[in-house]
Amino acid sequence: MQLNCQILPIQPTTMASTPKILAFAGSTRIDSYNKKLVKIAADGAKAAGAEVTYIDLRDLPLPLFDEDLEAQEGLPANARTFKDFLISHQGLLIASPEYNSSLTAVLKNAIDWASRPAPNEAPLAAFAGKVASIMSASPGALGGLRGLVHLRSILGNIKVLVLPDQIAVPKAYEAFNADGTLKDPKQKESIEKLGNDLAKMLRSLGNFIEN
Repeated sequence: MQLNCQILPIQPTTMASTPKILAFAGSTRIDSYNKKLVKIAADGAKAAGAEVTYIDLRDLPLPLFDEDLEAQEGLPANARTFKDFLISHQGLLIASPEYNSSLTAVLKNAIDWASRPAPNEAPLAAFAGKVASIMSASPGALGGLRGLVHLRSILGNIKVLVLPDQIAVPKAYEAFNADGTLKDPKQKESIEKLGNDLAKMLRSLGNFIEN
């Protein structure tokens, strides 16, 4: 499976029988462990029938959030693009590296920009009602687990339903093959299940709403 970031204008959609899931990592590093990880989860979501869009935050550079800048220039173009991606998908797969026991600056900054309201737009339009599954990979022994605590809290506070299951992959420098796959088949299956479960949850919610 090859997922490419396509920067296109996207219109908001409602819940459909085919779940739409946005997958991304909180890293801009080209060889990021978490980019590899979230693509594996995306494979699981696709196997469950979801439509998955993978984006790379490296392709959407943003200034540090600044209300003065926002007042003078409005929402940066890349923030609008990221926000449109969020709005047009019902589910989120997020792989979050851990920096100093928390999430990365690039991920927090992207969330902060996307949370800003536009005229005649509902509050937290990019996040409210979304369903997310989170994961992490880290060179450390805890696999980025402490950062996931903060990410879960932030997402919950902006009205995202975060599924209870999460996985943190420790010693990431030895966990992956050269092609980006996980060496441990059970670990691979567990990560794929995160995406699979998210797709099934979204489909269940969609059927409930339609009925």
